Amino acid sequence: MSTPHFLTIALAHPERYGLRIERTGSALVQRLEMAGDSTTRRKGLLGRDSLDREVGFVIAPTQGVHTFGMRFPIDIVGVSRDGRVVKMRAEVPPKRVVFALRAFAILELAPGVARRAAISVGDRLVVVPSQDAA
Repeated sequence: MSTPHFLTIALAHPERYGLRIERTGSALVQRLEMAGDSTTRRKGLLGRDSLDREVGFVIAPTQGVHTFGMRFPIDIVGVSRDGRVVKMRAEVPPKRVVFALRAFAILELAPGVARRAAISVGDRLVVVPSQDAA
């Protein structure tokens, strides 16, 4: 049996869940998409032209991602097992690599979402039902 983590509740139906910033109570995203197996982790956001501002694309478990082959910049947030933000990079353009060695998961967001939400390293992200993240 694997150790629980902040995403455990959302694993079966991620589209039913969003993320809230514990410090502010503000919604970060209203819907999650998960890349939890090797095939979906390898594909990531490749082939897409954009990511909706209400969607958080979660790659777990991982400590790093690349944007080679991407068609648009993304915000990248490294998150620990307990949901703490351990690293942030805003509007990362294509052809880059980002590592967060203390991360359990990488959260990919539409460009500018992290800045508008004012998330900071140390903030805790909490999984909530989508209607509560609106």
